[in-house]
Formats: sequence, C-alpha cells, structure tokens
Amino acid sequence: MGIGNIVFLLLLGAAAWWFARNVGRVKRNIGLGRDEDRSDRSAERWATMARVALGQGKMGTRPVAAVLHFFVYVGFVIINIEVLEILIDGIFGTHRVFSFLGGLYNVLIGSFEWLALAVLVSCLVFLVRRNLIKLKRFVMKDLDGWPRTDANLILVTEVLLMGAFLTMNAADLLLQQRGAEHYTQAGTFPVSGMLAPLLAGISDGGLVAVERGMWWFHIIGILAFLNYLPYSKHFHILLAFPNTYFSNLRPKTELKNMERVMGEVKSMMDPSVPPPAPNPPRVLAGAELPERFGAKDVTDLTWKQLLDAYTCTECGRCTSECPANRTGKLLSPRKIMMDTRDRLEEVGRSIDAKGKWEDDGKALLGSYITEEELWACTTCNACAEVCPVNIDPVGIIMDLRRYLVMEESKVPPALASMITNVENNGAPWQMAQSDRLKWAETE
Repeated sequence: MGIGNIVFLLLLGAAAWWFARNVGRVKRNIGLGRDEDRSDRSAERWATMARVALGQGKMGTRPVAAVLHFFVYVGFVIINIEVLEILIDGIFGTHRVFSFLGGLYNVLIGSFEWLALAVLVSCLVFLVRRNLIKLKRFVMKDLDGWPRTDANLILVTEVLLMGAFLTMNAADLLLQQRGAEHYTQAGTFPVSGMLAPLLAGISDGGLVAVERGMWWFHIIGILAFLNYLPYSKHFHILLAFPNTYFSNLRPKTELKNMERVMGEVKSMMDPSVPPPAPNPPRVLAGAELPERFGAKDVTDLTWKQLLDAYTCTECGRCTSECPANRTGKLLSPRKIMMDTRDRLEEVGRSIDAKGKWEDDGKALLGSYITEEELWACTTCNACAEVCPVNIDPVGIIMDLRRYLVMEESKVPPALASMITNVENNGAPWQMAQSDRLKWAETE
C-alpha cells in the first residue's frame, strides 16, 4: 500500500467520522421535540415517499425547475456508482476497477458523462435564475445573507465537481490512447472526448498530474460536500426521504386536538368522565420543561416539525404561493421554517457548550417569529400543498398561535370580536340568531 492510499484512507476515515458526528448532532436536535406517533398506515407512507421524494412527484408544477432538478437529482444518484469505483481505486491503488464489466462499463461511463454535463448545465442555469434573472422567490428578504450564499456555494461546487470529473476523464482518455502504464483501456468518453484535444499538447507526465489532480479534487470535493450537507439547506438530499415517509396523512385543514384540553372539555360536558390526569414533567437535556398549551419555543414543537425545519429546501415555493405574502403581509412560510431551524441550532449549540439546556432568555416566538407573522396566516395550506418535500409550516404557526391564545390571552381585536359573537350568537356576525336568515328573505 502506497503513501497515496494511506492518505486517502485517513481522509476517508476522517470524513466518515465527521459526517457521523454531524448527523448525530442533527438527530439529537430533532429529538428535542415532543413525541408524536407517525407509525400508522405504513403502506401509504411508503407510497408517499416513493411518489414525492423518489419520484419527484410534486416538482412538475413548475416544469423548467422540474426538468433541471431532475437532471441534478438523477446525476447525484447515479454518479454515486462512479464514486464507488473511485473509493475502491483509492483504497487499493487500482485504476478503473469495474472495467471487467466490459461493454456494460462503457455504457455506464458514457451515461455518467452525459449526466455530468446535464448536471453542470442545470447548475449554471440555476445560477443564472438566482443571480441574473433574479426570480422573485430567490431575492426575497428572508434569503439575505448566508442563505443566498449557501445556495450559490452549492451550485458552484457542483459545477466544479462535474468539471473536474470530465477533465479527469479527458486526461485519462489521452493516457489510454498513449498506452501509459497503469491506465487501463476501458470506458467510452462522449463528452470528455471533446475536451481531450485541449489537453493533447501536454506531456505524459503532465497528463498524469492533471488526471491525478482532478481525481483528488473530485473525491475530496465529494467528501467535503458530504460534510457540508448538515450545515446547509441541501441536507434535504437525504432528509427528504424520511420527511415524506412521516408526512401528515390527515386532511391538511384538519386541526389536531390537544388531548389534555379535549379531556377537560369531555369531563365538563359529562360529569361521569373523570378529568385527565396531569402530564408528568418533561425532562430534556438536564432541564425540566414547563407544560405548555401550544408552543413558545422549539422544544414545544414535535420531532416531526423539527424534522420539517431541517428538511426545508428554501426553494420559496411556499412563500410564492402564500396569499398573505402576495398581498404584502409580513408572513413568509419559508422564513417560518428557516427561523425554526436557526433557533433549534442555537438551542443545540447551547446544550453542547453547557452540557445541558439552560434558559437563554430567547424563544422561537418573539425572538425569531413575530405575532404579526402568525396572525397573517389564513391557514389555507397552500404552502403545505405546494412544498416538494411535504413540509407543513401551518402546523408550526397554529401551535405558536395556540400558545398566544391559551397561555397569554393575546388575540387580535377582530378575532376577539368574532370569538365573542360565536359565543353569544352562534355565528361570527354581530346579529341575533333569530336574524341570521333574514338575508334570504325577498321583498
């Protein structure tokens, strides 16, 4: 085993360890949420995951983005076969270890090249859409700063990785044609073959340096990309699958009753029904959390809502479809998910630093999300309907609203008036029940 193989193994081991550590951190953060049972209707859940995550079933509403994303998605999945070969070659010092597949190998390499070109072009188009055409959902205020940089950084990285892959193959092709030692005659190169003439004037030693340099750049870039994912919105590449599996299968407009409140109401309506027993105190990260009606902070949300936050792609489809946002109100469903993730990361960092959770004087409600945003929501569920990975911003909004109403008695004046009318008149309008049908009377 040469020094190169040893260096490769060390890099691979370090990357795998760091990735596992980051995944463990994210898993721990998601586990800070309240329990929720999403184990029912497993067949329907598998079907939903296959249709939405694997089959990209909700991308087609925007055809241009759907086609471009399809190339990037398929390229990411299939080119991983080529990455497997690179890993084996890096560990054992071989070169194109799968070349024994013969004609099939030629088909695979040719397919990888066309996919790499498609990914490269798609990413360039995505960069143009974001930075030159400046589609509205990509230039909104909630993407200012790091989120916009993150999106561009990933796209540039993918362009560089695909460029390195094709350049590596172009140098490899020339070395094969020159009969260079160690370069097995294998593969067809329909795309890099067009790049090869640009490298034809380089000596054999120079070509080896180019091929090896691009090989190292490509694999190190992939390992770096892998470890960047948990810090990026692109973690949805992995989380889209569990998130769609655990989708909300109930009707989107159906609100989930709070069991404690429902039990109290049943007890009041039927004296034979005993009132519910108090819930035991919830201990989390070394701290006892107060029982709340609704949610004030991320630890009051469910683990699925926190998984939603980590899965958010920041594509902005939810915000672009939101009627409140389109009429100029402050609400952005995308911002709700981003704020939830940012607050969860902040809580996680505090636990890591102190070894337990200590109240830092902040909360998701107030420090990140304002009351004005919450009450702008019409609960139409357009955001949940259009989300390509089945995220439910409305669920978070409703839990934060519940806290405002049930814990702090904060209700907008118009809503307070409607609630009073419902209580007194059985309808949201300020009229007696006996007058409710007068509008239908004819002269």
